[in-house]
Amino acid sequence: MSVSLIVSIGAVLSLLPAALLPYRRIGGRDGLFWLLLAVAAVGVASAVAVLFGSGWRNGLGGALWATAGAGLASFALVSALSREAWRLAALMFPYLSFLGALATVWLDVPARPLAAGMPGSWTAAHIVFALLAYGLLTVGAVAGAAVVLQERALKGKHPTRLSGLLLSIADGDRLQTRMLQLGALSLSLGLATGFASHYGSDGRLASWDHKTVLSLGALVVIAGLLGGRILDGMRGGRAARLAMLAYLLLTLAYPGVKFVTDVLVG
Repeated sequence: MSVSLIVSIGAVLSLLPAALLPYRRIGGRDGLFWLLLAVAAVGVASAVAVLFGSGWRNGLGGALWATAGAGLASFALVSALSREAWRLAALMFPYLSFLGALATVWLDVPARPLAAGMPGSWTAAHIVFALLAYGLLTVGAVAGAAVVLQERALKGKHPTRLSGLLLSIADGDRLQTRMLQLGALSLSLGLATGFASHYGSDGRLASWDHKTVLSLGALVVIAGLLGGRILDGMRGGRAARLAMLAYLLLTLAYPGVKFVTDVLVG
């Protein structure tokens, strides 16, 4: 068993206590919450460090761990700054555990090489902004999922154990909006640096491949959602579903394309 596989399994296990905590007790943003979040952060950071210690890993497993790490880092920061964001833990940590499990399964899938000749600085900036956007939009999408679940419980007049753990519709809606605003800015910068990197490589602005088109599609959906909030006060489940659609497009743009090229096509 390789070191990377052992560390990856350990990272998945490090996420499980934080995933189970909300369902085991009624707590808050207390010492135990931060302790288990720190354990998860160390586990995921260890997996990322081992996988990317020798350079950018272009495979599906590495892509999934990188996106999981971005999501966890964003959630930790937002939880520190927002009094209610920690309530997303009941959805966030199970989702990150699922991503980690998928990353572990596909850890050794052969990766396609990076394109040669791209300027290192532009490529690095593109990766940083893209991961930042993915992390912020992960939090936004999970907040949107919480809004949908809360609305469903409210309309059905049948609150569930899960709905009792999540933040309110109003708090989820506000958090989702902030994440979409910051995510749109990061995604725009990621696309811009990606275009600059591509232009420096072969003199063309973009290749207009699936990754580029899907990322632009996600940005258009986010812009439409934010514009809808201003023009007609779009809120609640309708806005949340658009936020999740944007996140789906961004997921298809990066891990999704990796799955097709590295697993299905080979």
